[in-house]
Parts: sequence; structure tokens; C-alpha cells
Amino acid sequence: MADKANRYPENVPGKYYVDNQCIDCDLCRETAPDNFKRNEDGGYSYVYKQPETPEEEARCKEAKEGCPVEAIGDDGDTA
Repeated sequence: MADKANRYPENVPGKYYVDNQCIDCDLCRETAPDNFKRNEDGGYSYVYKQPETPEEEARCKEAKEGCPVEAIGDDGDTA
């Protein structure tokens, strides 16, 4: 399970985040490309935009559920 204490600093504030368990598998970026990007230097994903529509929310949830190492959390700051 993702730990918000270990979230990457690039994550924008909000509900979803990626922590340091990310293995750069690309699943979240393929599932929710409007919300996840890759840190090219570090080789990991992060949330660059929180979901703003029900469709984006559904894709972020799908990405979280599909993450093979549970690196995506949804218990971040809600503001």
C-alpha cells in the first residue's frame, strides 16, 4: 500500500499520489495519461494533475487498482 510519507515531491497536492515503490511499469500513464507523467531522470511516475471529471477519477482509480506494486495512493490531501 502506498505511503504518503514516501510520496514523490513532484506529485501535485490532492487525493492521488505516487510513492517511492513505483517501478516505472507505465500502467498508470497508459490508463490515466491526463493525470500521470514520468520523471525521466528518476524513472518513476507521479501525479501531475488531480482528476477533475468523473472520467478522470475513474481512470485514476483504475490505475491505482492495477498498480502491480501498490505505489499509487488515494489518501493524500483533499485540498
